[in-house]
Amino acid sequence: MNKKPVVAIMYDFDKTLCTTDMQNYSFIPSVNMTPAEFWGATQEFGDKYQVEKILAYMYMMVKSAKDNNIKLTKFGAELGVKVEHYVISSGTKEIIEGSQIAKKFTQIYGCEFYFDKDSDGDMVALWPKLTINYTQKTQFVFRISKGVTKISEDDKVNARMGKEQRHVQYQNMIYIGDGITDIPCMQLVKDKGGISIAVYNSRKKLNAQQLFKDDRVNFICEADYTSGSEIDSIVTTQIQKISMNERLIQHKIKQVKKYGKPDVKEVKQNV
Repeated sequence: MNKKPVVAIMYDFDKTLCTTDMQNYSFIPSVNMTPAEFWGATQEFGDKYQVEKILAYMYMMVKSAKDNNIKLTKFGAELGVKVEHYVISSGTKEIIEGSQIAKKFTQIYGCEFYFDKDSDGDMVALWPKLTINYTQKTQFVFRISKGVTKISEDDKVNARMGKEQRHVQYQNMIYIGDGITDIPCMQLVKDKGGISIAVYNSRKKLNAQQLFKDDRVNFICEADYTSGSEIDSIVTTQIQKISMNERLIQHKIKQVKKYGKPDVKEVKQNV
């Protein structure tokens, strides 16, 4: 029996699956700050000490929680293809894991804190364990393709892997993001034969349009994920295309085996 091809749909989180930065919803109000105050303090700290933006906001989360005596504790197939969903975010993984849709994802990649017990026995954030800035996001596209999900598996993710051995073929990838910070991943997936979609709300449409004009994405859509929406139609059609292509490959392989023409690997690349 042939193994089902895997379709990987990869999402940014902030301003893609939620309408603003995730910290704005619950964390920032809990430390008695407004989003403007928190992000302003983050910017000031980063500029003063020349700290990378992602590390700066993670530091400010720990500091503001401590200043308010709050412990930053850990949050607790009809078409013949297998669809997997991934988040690749520069936001905080623990917050994403606390969302209602977290259980829908195969894997969540986001910035993480190292947690350890304090004097009261509570698990609290002490130090950044993993940071993901905008260019580092691309490594997770490669990890997903190779099926190397553990962050510590550096040797595996850098090892040469043939097309036939990959967990997800690049042409079976769909990347969905909100704009500028997602450009490296959008361009990578598009160039590798998958599709990239820039989503927007009413305030960000011009940014998405520019990405389309610059040929950095295949499509732009409003961030409406309801059934029947434009993005739903595009993603569904792409999955159908992948399914039909796989069926054509299997037909060609049967004929190759019967009549003895090209190599099977070549068939999968050139059907």
